[in-house]
Amino acid sequence: MKNEGEIRIYVACLAAYSNGYLHGQWIDVTLGEDAIWDQINEVLKTSPMPDAEEWAIHDSEGFEGLNISEYEGIQSVVEQAEFIEEHGRLGAELVTYYGDLETARKALEDDYAGVYKSLTEFAEELTEQTTPIPDSLQYYIDYERMARDLAVNDVLAVELGFEEIHVFWSR
Repeated sequence: MKNEGEIRIYVACLAAYSNGYLHGQWIDVTLGEDAIWDQINEVLKTSPMPDAEEWAIHDSEGFEGLNISEYEGIQSVVEQAEFIEEHGRLGAELVTYYGDLETARKALEDDYAGVYKSLTEFAEELTEQTTPIPDSLQYYIDYERMARDLAVNDVLAVELGFEEIHVFWSR
């Protein structure tokens, strides 16, 4: 599920910004912390304002909807970028849902049940794999209702597209 776009942040010199100048640079965050710090220092060094020291993140791209705050720590930005690079939009949706990267990572490692065309398909597969169903009863099972019940109590369903539902067991 690799992210197809570049993952980057726009870092601006705050001294320049406060004085009416737009001075900054887009930085590829997949290059790692050291490279990011080198580029931030270069932005400050080349600022039109002497002795510039403060910077902020004014924009971001490629984070699949994750919000990168103006004063986000560089280590956090790199960790989020690595997660998005590995898991794409699904990773971003999980971080948004759970509120933090570690819980999202744990959900992918421990709770992922798979991708299905629908939650109904998941309920049907789960039932058929865990319960012997006599032929005389198989047409009476309401998998749609079972899917609704699973969604309320037992699973998180993340829809990424048409017939692309990623299912996670709830904790």
